Parts: sequence; structure tokens; C-alpha cells
Amino acid sequence: MNPSERIDQLIAELTDWRGKTLASVRKSILAADREIIEEWKWMGSPVWSRDGMIAVGNAHKDKVKLTFAHGASLPDPDKLFNAGLEGNARRAIDFFEGDKINERALKNLVRAAIDYNQRKLKKESACGRSSESTQKQKDMRRRLSSRSCLAVRSPPLRSA
Repeated sequence: MNPSERIDQLIAELTDWRGKTLASVRKSILAADREIIEEWKWMGSPVWSRDGMIAVGNAHKDKVKLTFAHGASLPDPDKLFNAGLEGNARRAIDFFEGDKINERALKNLVRAAIDYNQRKLKKESACGRSSESTQKQKDMRRRLSSRSCLAVRSPPLRSA
């Protein structure tokens, strides 16, 4: 079963308001950009990505949570984020029974996440980094994240 089919199955199994809410959220996310891909991660979570992770969706007992991987770095003029506000990276939207989804604002937030991912890729590319980094490279980047990209590069080899 591919990820989209798994998400379809999850929505079908949620026979209450959470299934309808997750389906509406999914529809808005996919409508924001035709190149968004759906993934299935962490033993049962729908994930939407384009040039990096955009958001992960989860149905809880009393809410549907949509967590944006880099939400703290995204503009949120419509104040959709209502959970995870204290985090350094993630931000979330908790949808409760009866909540109306602001589709326009959600699409704008998804587009902002894509823009963030693309800027991040460009920055890595400009610093000579590959998007297919090894774990060792990722760890080094994390340790050196406060330094400029010039500090990460090795000096050029000189011939004698």
C-alpha cells in the first residue's frame, strides 16, 4: 500500500469528526501546491513534503494536530498556530470538534513552509552542501550551525 492509500485508510477508519477534519486539512495542503508529496512515517503518521518536510498530521482522542516542522520560522499573519508555541522549531495547529478550517490561511502557511524549505536548500547548495547528506555531515552541520558556511568548508588543496 502506498502512502496516499494509507492516509485514505486512516481517514476511513476515523469515522467521527476527526476523519472529516483530517480529510479537509489534507485537501487544503494538497491544493496549496501540486508538487507536494504524501509520505507515511513514524508507524502511522501522514506527512506532507516538498523539498523537505512541511507538516505531519495526527488524530488524537480530542483533536487533530497538524505540526509544521519549521513552524517557528514561518510567518503566521492569520494566527493559525495555537499549539507548540514555546518550541524553537515546530509549531502546531490543534483542530477541535466544530472548528472551521481557514483554507486560504492554511494554504498560505503551507506555501510559506515550501518557501522556507526551498530557501534552506539554496543556502545549503550555496555552501557546497549536498541535499543527500550523510548523518556525519548532518551532525557536523548541527554543531557548526552558528557559523557561516565559509567556516564549514575545507581549505582548497594546493599543489607544490
